[in-house]
Amino acid sequence: MANVVTQLARYMMILLILLYTYYNFRYFSLYWQEDRSYVCGNQVKCMFLILILADTVIWLRTEDVLTLAFCLVQMAFLAGYLAASMAIYPGISRILLNNICMLMAVSFIMLTRISSERAMRQFVIVLASAVLSLLIPALIGRVWQLAEIPWVYGIGGILLLAAVAVVGQAAFGAQLSLRIGGFSFQPSEFVKLSFVFFVAAMFYRAKDFRTIVRSAVAAALHVLVLVASKDLGSALIFFTAYLLMLFVAVNGWQYLIAGIAAGCLAAVLAYHLFHHVQIRVEAWQNPFADISGNGYQIAQGLFAIGTGGWFGMGLYQGMPEKIPVVTKDFIFAAISEEFGGIFGICIILICLGCFLQFMRLARRMEAGFYRLVAFGLGVIYIVQVFLTIGGVTKFIPSTGVTLPFVSYGGSSVLSSFLMFAVIQGIYILKADDDDWKPEPAGAGTQQEMEESDIEDL
Repeated sequence: MANVVTQLARYMMILLILLYTYYNFRYFSLYWQEDRSYVCGNQVKCMFLILILADTVIWLRTEDVLTLAFCLVQMAFLAGYLAASMAIYPGISRILLNNICMLMAVSFIMLTRISSERAMRQFVIVLASAVLSLLIPALIGRVWQLAEIPWVYGIGGILLLAAVAVVGQAAFGAQLSLRIGGFSFQPSEFVKLSFVFFVAAMFYRAKDFRTIVRSAVAAALHVLVLVASKDLGSALIFFTAYLLMLFVAVNGWQYLIAGIAAGCLAAVLAYHLFHHVQIRVEAWQNPFADISGNGYQIAQGLFAIGTGGWFGMGLYQGMPEKIPVVTKDFIFAAISEEFGGIFGICIILICLGCFLQFMRLARRMEAGFYRLVAFGLGVIYIVQVFLTIGGVTKFIPSTGVTLPFVSYGGSSVLSSFLMFAVIQGIYILKADDDDWKPEPAGAGTQQEMEESDIEDL
């Protein structure tokens, strides 16, 4: 009975995630709010049907009452978070809210399947992060002084990263976290946000050469401290975010070209300076040459993806526990093994949908500071997704970066919630502007408005 339900469930979940992903992009072609609400409502139905199917398989495979109760609590939380967010902020971006919940739903399923203990620990962090995130949008609209304190963001971020470089705890060849009392957290996850606010505030105040030099020096200090901590994945994210924000702010191709050249040179230097980088590059080039050693993680991840094929093995039919650190930076391999390549591609497209909404908002914002914040956070988000999935699929060397809302890790979850909460706050600000609302007359035909909306992307 369990085998039959498992096989039926995996095909139905693939169908549902395909439908969810279709609605994710259909949303952008719609103009009227009623149509968008209808699409978002269908997304929610798809998400909860996926959860019901997955939880049914988990119950049949474990026959554990506590595990079943935990799954029901997860569903209740997602329903409550959706309802509370829309009740408190009627002007919230429904598509972003749905995508957050969809990614969390996949995370709950996979973590519960791999390790119930870690799933419960993650759930507590998610619950606290969700409550905190509900406060942020209200602050974004009320604290107009956010653009007036760039050096608070800049100096605070550098000092926090420096503390990690000096007294941080080492993991996988890099110093990543600080321990205070019984709690451990990864400061770079939060400095990403302050860094974007710093760069946006600097270029909002001025865009002359002096400002560019001062901001570049501060950005370089952020990156160099991360390099000193051997956290090269985060260093790459910071570098990319600054370079693209600089390009958008001053529209200077010379800075973009010079930055790319400097980044390539830095990558070569990092390879020669850091032994663990050499190991990761060699493992990326040919993981099967040392399959029992340095190439083991990548090889197991590729085996998992290949074994899953397009339609997956089904929940509890794969062996994700064979992949080292599977709940963190290699969670995508576990998803692909048991849910299938189609499901994995849909996860990527959902993340891409979030990024498009970030960019769409950044393009429409009139306030320069908020426009740069939305753009910078969008870059941070999509680069992190690219580094995670690119490392798992052997497209690029592994960087140890987590997949937002999906991977296990308290700092990653909290910083992701804060990032999306800031974007929701900016979205609500824009929704209150007259130019964001449809004109009552003379707005053109439905087709013309849809074409205009697509062009904005």
